[in-house]
Amino acid sequence: MRRVAVASFIGTAIEFYDFYIYGTAAALVLNEAFFPTLDPVNATLASFSTYAVAFAARPIGSVVFGHFGDRVGRKSVLVASLLLMGLSTALVGLLPGYGTLGVWAPVLLILLRFLQGIGLGGEWGGAALLAVEHAPKKKRGLYAAFPQLGPSVGFFAATGVFWLLSSVLSDDAFRSWGWRVPFLLSFLLVGVGLFVRMRISETPVFAKVMEAQEASKVPTLDVLRRHPRELLLGAGGMIVAYGLFYTATTYCLAYSTGTLGVSRDTMLGLSLIACLFLAAGTWLAATRSDGAGRRRLVLAGAGLAVVWGLVLFPLLDTEQPVLMALALGGALFCMGVVYGPMGAYLPELFGTNVRYSGASLAYNLGGVLGGAVSPLVATRLQSAFGSSSVGWYVSAMAVVSLVCVLALPETRERELA
Repeated sequence: MRRVAVASFIGTAIEFYDFYIYGTAAALVLNEAFFPTLDPVNATLASFSTYAVAFAARPIGSVVFGHFGDRVGRKSVLVASLLLMGLSTALVGLLPGYGTLGVWAPVLLILLRFLQGIGLGGEWGGAALLAVEHAPKKKRGLYAAFPQLGPSVGFFAATGVFWLLSSVLSDDAFRSWGWRVPFLLSFLLVGVGLFVRMRISETPVFAKVMEAQEASKVPTLDVLRRHPRELLLGAGGMIVAYGLFYTATTYCLAYSTGTLGVSRDTMLGLSLIACLFLAAGTWLAATRSDGAGRRRLVLAGAGLAVVWGLVLFPLLDTEQPVLMALALGGALFCMGVVYGPMGAYLPELFGTNVRYSGASLAYNLGGVLGGAVSPLVATRLQSAFGSSSVGWYVSAMAVVSLVCVLALPETRERELA
């Protein structure tokens, strides 16, 4: 179990590092590197649009990798998703900008971002299942906490690398080549992830399915036929987690450095502090869910998010570092309370022969609805109605997730086989 916990944690940490460095770069520099002919607002929107492409690709990755994960096995699919995600990320670091390739630069950027989304679409479901299907019944929430901590560590590492480069390099050096370094590090991280994942075994729950020859022929179709309610409500429950995260990180980073004029180094430092709140909320809720129940804790996190959405931007607009850290940290803590139990909750909603496809689709459809559009909608709302309207938008997403989870059952006592 230690090896499984380490493998599920390291894999998700690496893949989410790859995913998040793009969001940080999109907020700070990609608008100038790939869309220099647009005015600042439209260049930012264009940059965030390339960011959103990966969310559209993630459900496709869920279908593709989920199909083979439910038919061939969890382990081999996780290795393939790690390779696709890591190499796509590293190639972004080698991609020339608009000044060299012209219009082909953003076209190739979009293609690599699309491949990133395909890879991540297959990652989370497999990593969660790796932990949950190995774990004892009474400790599924505990072991699912390890892959759920991957985003916290990945985001901390991504932000930390950018903060370090921003601190030691001149602004010109950072914008010309420094921002590429975090992407190129992915070559090294892929090697580490592959070494760890090649040493794990197939989950015993799925091995029984294969022995009984009960694997689904077309898992995605079986999910749509037999579990449409769980799929849609599970996706709805994930909306607030994505919405909180990408509003509090990607959008707030662009808003604070652009509109408020806060320095890049300060905002990256505050993001590092906020990430600790995310990790704390994730671990606390995931481990408590074995006793208190997954549903109850997700509802608590969504309820807190309804309130926090209304105070997020008033605190941020003070431009006081302590209050800004509180604003971002509170938002990410609420996200962690929702996100932590989902590592066990979503897999428990589906049967073993369609669990990879079902859990992955629910998780990534929530990303399309909550993560892909959040920076875009927030940018438009703020420019038209002011920052308070973005907070209302966050609260509205929390209400949607609250209603969806209320319609779902508790699952912690379910048998997985």
